[in-house]
Amino acid sequence: MTWAERDTYVEEVTRDVFAFIQPDGSWMVNNCGFVVGSSGRSVLVDTSSTERRTAQFMDAVRAHSSQPPMALVNTHHHPDHTYGNFLAPQGTPVVGHVRCREEVLAAGLEATKVITTPDYGNLELRPPDFTFTDRLTLHLDETPVELEYVGPAHTSNDVLVWLPEQKVVFAGDLAFAGGQPFLLEGSLAGFPKALARIKELGAEALVPGHGPVVRGADVNSLLDDLTGYVEFVSRIASEGMADGMTPLQVAEKYKDNPYSGWQETERLVGNLHRAYSELSGNDLFTRLRVPDVWPEMLSFHGGPIGCKA
Repeated sequence: MTWAERDTYVEEVTRDVFAFIQPDGSWMVNNCGFVVGSSGRSVLVDTSSTERRTAQFMDAVRAHSSQPPMALVNTHHHPDHTYGNFLAPQGTPVVGHVRCREEVLAAGLEATKVITTPDYGNLELRPPDFTFTDRLTLHLDETPVELEYVGPAHTSNDVLVWLPEQKVVFAGDLAFAGGQPFLLEGSLAGFPKALARIKELGAEALVPGHGPVVRGADVNSLLDDLTGYVEFVSRIASEGMADGMTPLQVAEKYKDNPYSGWQETERLVGNLHRAYSELSGNDLFTRLRVPDVWPEMLSFHGGPIGCKA
């Protein structure tokens, strides 16, 4: 059985640090996590895209902790990481970057109208209650949980969750292990800087937003691969714009590329739109919306894009 064929599972990354892993890591099928303190309280990292999946995550948290969570942290605003916020136990504050709150409110539940196949359940929008702009440390009993803003990268509001004592980083969607990163709502210029910051931390284990947990030397190897991908997209965007081609035309021209074996190849189209925006001199925080680019991604994919959420 391959990793992608596994059922959802909980992996103890190191003592009292858990990753809630959801294969196959494709659209709307993300990873969450939680850290348990000596008192039995916990800090949660992200939720999931549907009521059912988030309920499973909350069951896993209760199975490994004896007290209500201290906080829930959102690594960014995307729906597969935030739609389940409302299912956190009553009284659990949701923490995120200030732009995370803004983007959750701006997007609403629009993803349910773009990716329509999942049974989302009865969703209630819940943005972060507490926001910060740069850094914030949560003190879970004796365990520091450091939050650091590193956007714009995958989105405008990416936050690393770093456990310095355990040497574990929850990277959110700054790290896709096995899938193409999606930068339409982020920045090609900023993404490599965020990856470099993760490298500086010296993590011994990395929990990606999608894909299996990565450990040891494989952490830097993954970060290098993702950096190479962004360099590739930047190069073909520059060449394509100089030749008067559209992002979709560039994606079609380079459909066979060193990264075409990674999941969600249609993300190349969205990434090229972001690259074109930056090459045109637009601000890095210029908002590009998924619904506006989705038809071109469908065209590149050759039909409906599947979703296993």
